[in-house]
Amino acid sequence: MAIPSTLTLSSVLWATLGLGGFIGGLFLATMILPGKVHRGLPTPAGERRYYKLNGMALWVLTHMVVIGATLTLGLSLSPLVTTWFWPLLVAANLISIAASLWLYLGGKRRQAAAGESRPAGESAIAEFWYGAELNPTLAGVDLKIFAYQPSLIGLHVLVAAFAYAQYESLGTLTPQMVLYQAFWWLYLYTHYRDEPGLTSMWDVIAERFGFMLVWGDLTLVPFFYCIAGWTLMGQSAPISSAEGIALSALFLFGLWVFRGANKQKHLFKLDRSTPIWGRTPEVLGDRLLISGFWGIGRKLNYSGELCVYLAIAATAGCGSLEPYFVFLWLLSLLLHRAWRDDKRCRARYGALWEEYCARARFKMIPFIY
Repeated sequence: MAIPSTLTLSSVLWATLGLGGFIGGLFLATMILPGKVHRGLPTPAGERRYYKLNGMALWVLTHMVVIGATLTLGLSLSPLVTTWFWPLLVAANLISIAASLWLYLGGKRRQAAAGESRPAGESAIAEFWYGAELNPTLAGVDLKIFAYQPSLIGLHVLVAAFAYAQYESLGTLTPQMVLYQAFWWLYLYTHYRDEPGLTSMWDVIAERFGFMLVWGDLTLVPFFYCIAGWTLMGQSAPISSAEGIALSALFLFGLWVFRGANKQKHLFKLDRSTPIWGRTPEVLGDRLLISGFWGIGRKLNYSGELCVYLAIAATAGCGSLEPYFVFLWLLSLLLHRAWRDDKRCRARYGALWEEYCARARFKMIPFIY
């Protein structure tokens, strides 16, 4: 594969400065903008941290800046994908590596000062990959929570850039491009609406913050998850109304299941008396939720997420496989995660898990799997 003509040393340096400025601007804004403080769930050490969550404010601020600059200054986001995409991708990798090294070395210094050591049986490479610390902070900002902001807001900016590029080329947006933009907007709106749910996620509670999460946030999500935009940008023939309605129904159903199941589990963890679908939750052994989505299947949140990404990919049609790479990657990832979660829960809950599986008989697809 030939190296893109836009990928030069100079362009990478400028892209690194630009992307670094974008991340730095978001970091400064997250320090300044108000946000509600939420108490997280206990970490493996039993600590309950407090998080200031102002992602919605950052997301809205980004809308205001982009829309305002477009209307008053003629800003175009299209060069982000037509000219700067590959330099920005290289820059994201460089920043991910540099940030991970900084986190690792800082974590090791703090470990040494506290008289702590590397986990038994773990190599230095593995510790760099997984991270030296669980919840590193900078200027009072939890860096693991903050990393979601350049990740998701950066993704949204790239997604919007494909619409700018198509409009500048065709003078209009195809219906499928409109759906692609709308789907991502709704996905991110519901994420920020339910942002407190982050505090009960496994990676926030229990996973250390190292290269794996840093690279996933700063590089994988924004630059890989927008892949369908490349196909959509070059399309001019519109899809039919029936296709648009079918895709919208699939997306909205998946989003309802995905967000709904996650929110039910989050609220249950905070307060077990919170009604689910208008009823008091049913609990097995005072430990396992058996109401709502969690009484139908054990991992319906994964099923909903897959529906969402299938609908997003399908906006680009069936002419090529590339738009479906994210869906296929998530399919393999979530199937493995469902198996891993089931194995861990069997070991943790024993006979109670067997009873739960007998009640919630399906893993991800009712009556099939």
